Amino acid sequence: MNNHFFDLIEHTNRSVFLTGKAGTGKTTFLNDFVKRTRKKHIVVAPTGIAAINAGGVTIHSMFGLPLRTFLPTTERIDTSLANNIADLMPHFKYRKDKLKLLREVEIIIIDEVSMLRADVLDMMDFSLRFIRRNNQRFGGVQMLFIGDLYQLPPVVRDEHILKMYYHSPFFFDSHAIKEIPLITIELTKVYRQSDENFLAILNAIRDGDVANIDFEHLNERYDPDFDMGGEPYVYLCSHNKMADDINQEKLDELKVSSKTYEAKLFGEFKENQFPNEQFLDLKIGAQIMFIRNDISGEKKYFNGKLGEISALEENEIKVILDGSEREITVKREVWEQKKYFLDTDKNIKEEVLGSFEQFPIKLAWAVTIHKSQGLTFDRVIIDAGKSFTAGQVYVALSRCRTLEGIVLKSRITPEVIFKDNRILHFHSDTVANDKVETILNNEKYDYSIRKVLRTVDSQWLLKEVEEWNNLSIVTKSLDHLKTKQLYNQLKPEIVNLGKIFEKLERVISQKVNNFIEQKEEWSEIENKTKGAVNFFFTEIRDKVFSPLKDFYAEIKGTKGLKQYNEEFRNWLEDIEEYLNSLKEIHLLETKLLDEKNNQEVSMKIAKVPSQVLTFQLFEQGKTISEIALERGLVKETVIGHLAKFAEQGLLDISRVITSDKIKAFEDLFKSEPKETLTEWKNALPSHFEFNEIRILINHFNYLKEKGKI
Repeated sequence: MNNHFFDLIEHTNRSVFLTGKAGTGKTTFLNDFVKRTRKKHIVVAPTGIAAINAGGVTIHSMFGLPLRTFLPTTERIDTSLANNIADLMPHFKYRKDKLKLLREVEIIIIDEVSMLRADVLDMMDFSLRFIRRNNQRFGGVQMLFIGDLYQLPPVVRDEHILKMYYHSPFFFDSHAIKEIPLITIELTKVYRQSDENFLAILNAIRDGDVANIDFEHLNERYDPDFDMGGEPYVYLCSHNKMADDINQEKLDELKVSSKTYEAKLFGEFKENQFPNEQFLDLKIGAQIMFIRNDISGEKKYFNGKLGEISALEENEIKVILDGSEREITVKREVWEQKKYFLDTDKNIKEEVLGSFEQFPIKLAWAVTIHKSQGLTFDRVIIDAGKSFTAGQVYVALSRCRTLEGIVLKSRITPEVIFKDNRILHFHSDTVANDKVETILNNEKYDYSIRKVLRTVDSQWLLKEVEEWNNLSIVTKSLDHLKTKQLYNQLKPEIVNLGKIFEKLERVISQKVNNFIEQKEEWSEIENKTKGAVNFFFTEIRDKVFSPLKDFYAEIKGTKGLKQYNEEFRNWLEDIEEYLNSLKEIHLLETKLLDEKNNQEVSMKIAKVPSQVLTFQLFEQGKTISEIALERGLVKETVIGHLAKFAEQGLLDISRVITSDKIKAFEDLFKSEPKETLTEWKNALPSHFEFNEIRILINHFNYLKEKGKI
């Protein structure tokens, strides 16, 4: 079924909320999707730790959002309480690279969405619509939300302010979400627990279904005087201080010396996003847990696995894993602070801003509920007192594989079970597990075809060629005859391609309708689009890109054309990007461009030697003085350049040297040839210049070598 979920997100533009009970594999789905998708994507999360764990960045850092509450109104708001729309807009002054990235992205994945506030999501929506110049919600970007709303809720400091414009702080009550056809997909297979009775209790607690919670069976685990003794239990606490105090107390009980390991920090890494302690105090005999999965591939440990320290060395720590006598060696690992950027092919890549290097373990006699999210334990101690908030009882109990592994320090009563009808209603209104196949079949063909047509559409070229021609007309230092000829050559081709595309659009739409009505096979549509992609690729490469690139190579570096060439280059890069996108386009799983067309399309231009640029201008009929002025050279250098072409017999020397000088030199060359330039200068009349003599020597040596004199 998970493959169906992947296909739904990959092959439609549907925004999806992917949810599931604790232990159903939401993180596994996220990691798998990121590896497999061909869509340009970014991963963000509401908090720093969640972002680091998801391999992404925080929403606030990606979108430059203010921390203050946002209210979606143009009415004046006290800025000490909240921001309104006008207050928000100045935050969208992004650098050019971020603008490009956010205009290219096709899908944004938000992990741990239970902690995402509605107003933060609305700020994202405003940002994307503004940046992408697209007034569709989220600027037309597909959204994938991942998380469990029954776990940790959003942190809201001023709920009374938020209530002025939002029904709840949950992401689904954002104004943006209400205007998109969002569907909920629920992962249902629980991998963490297998005991049906325990699962039934967990599900009832999650749903706030007090009547169906077997409190008697659950409270059999109540043991207020329980002492974990030597057994590896984890005490789940509601607050950091409680967890820290228990860990320190237990560490002090070990009467051996401690060793402190300081994290190695490189580059930019924010302190509030450290994934582990900067100073890790450990002792032999300490109970620890791993805080990430084994990245070596050997699967020696996983996130939440308990162990006991058996040896502390400078660069490695030995740990005996819980439930075995096996001792393993643990090395430092690296967490990275990332940012996204676009590479030269407009692919979204990750750049590492900084790193945090530390052992992937922490003291684990106690851990907070908040930090236990996503972890799995075999034995836990829970004190579900009044300090527990909505969702915490469920998160705490669902960390453990079995009911038998749980010890309750206080009884669980109906008072600490919360039912949130807002979540229940949202879920029932949007859940679509049984509709996935229908939605996929109804939307994937249309989505894939539209994506191909959007990519193939070349009609934007007409506006660009007109703008380039207008710029050429008013730019001095250009060969206007040549630019006019090039424009007259390009425009009919581009206009014709536009007409062909309009016809293609009509034909493909008809074929899709025929396919839906089962009058035509999908393979016929595939063949038509494949033909269209290859046609547009070769036509635009050969008839538009190549002549423009050749012209750019001629004028690149010409004095007085810097601004013109920058505009010209930007246009060429747009065409290069268009051609490269045709190389990557797929119709569902089928790549459309033929292998023979798969060679590199590049703006890279071989550096043209200076003397070649001079000779090209000379061949265009320009005088030595004109060439010197255009290229910013002295006349002597221009003549020196031309001498090199005289050496190959390519130069019409009568355009450079007067006929009487040519005759005088030829007579002397035939009767008394000289060895050196100085000897020639001394033998010729004084009005001969050194550069002229060099041209004449090269020219007549070439003729002699070819037996022409």
